[in-house]
This record gives sequence, C-alpha cells and structure tokens, in this order.
Amino acid sequence: MEIMYSDLTVGVLALQGDYEKHLHRLISLKANTCEVRVKEDLDGLDGLIIPGGESTTMNLLIDRFGLRDKLVEFCRKKGVWGTCAGMILLAREVDGARIRPLEIIDIRVRRNAYGRQLHSFHTYIKAALNGAPAALQASFIRAPMVLHYGPEVKVIAKYEETPVLLFQRNCLVSSFHTELDDDLTLTQYFLNNFVSLFK
Repeated sequence: MEIMYSDLTVGVLALQGDYEKHLHRLISLKANTCEVRVKEDLDGLDGLIIPGGESTTMNLLIDRFGLRDKLVEFCRKKGVWGTCAGMILLAREVDGARIRPLEIIDIRVRRNAYGRQLHSFHTYIKAALNGAPAALQASFIRAPMVLHYGPEVKVIAKYEETPVLLFQRNCLVSSFHTELDDDLTLTQYFLNNFVSLFK
C-alpha cells in the first residue's frame, strides 16, 4: 500500500537553486508544500528542505530577506533536510568560504570538494535506512565534503569512506542530490523519520 503524506506541510527554501524538483517530489507523495522566501512562510510548516544551488548566494539572500533568525529557530526544532548547498548552510563550520552557516548540525564541510561542475558524476550510494540496506541514486554536483563530524552525528552512508549522508536529531544532510532522479526513497525517509517525528 502506497503511503501518502497529506497530513504534512513541508516547505522548500526557494531563494535560489533546484527547489522546484524537491517541490515536485513532495507533491508526488501528496504532501502539502510551500515555497519559503520570507520568514512568514515558515509559519505552520512541519518540515523544511534546503536545496542545492549556490551556497554563497543563498547565504546572502537569507540575510537580505531577513530570514536568518527565524530560520535558525525553525531548524533547531523541526525536521530539516539540506542537500548539497543545503548541507553547507546547515553545517556548524565551512572551510575556505565567506559563508555564515546556520550551525544546526555539528559538521565541518568544504565547498566544491568533489570538483567543479565539469567533474559532476552520478553513482549509487549504499545507505542504512531504518536498519535496512538501501541503494540510493546520488548525483554529485559541486558537492561539499564532510571533513569532521561531532559525536552526536550519525553517519547513514559513505562514498569512498567519506560520510555523505548524516543526521543529528532533527537534521538530515546529504552531500549529493537525489531529487534529479525518480527514486523517492530518501524523500520518504525524511518525511517518516524527521518531519513526522518532530511535527
């Protein structure tokens, strides 16, 4: 039986980046959605996705639109998932970049560590989801690399021995994109284990 999520309302930060693909995936799972551009858009949401894109631009626009304080407050309480640039913004520390991260998850990352756009690649990642193995389609596009993670952070998947999918309490982050493919596994995992749990 197919699980639907009509009782959940999930926002996608829509300042810049590939937010539309995340919205389409949420809609396909019958979740209610909201494009988040101003702080009032966070009201009433059960969860939030911070998509891939240009992290420096997103960082600038977060402040330009007066989102930062309310965004930090939201991300400390509700289920949040950061993919690629979203991982960078949610990190505690970012190496070699003029970015003021939100400091939600205890990781240190480096931007573009897997190479520039030219070096993008697609692969499968083996992940442990809900205690069972899963093969996830993963697209690495100017992807960040996790250089360090704190003791409360759990690693769900690695690529060549480097963590690429991690979580801490209500916050899930991935170095890679999954929204470019048809596999909804990770989106459902987020809705089940983060949005529903911290609703």
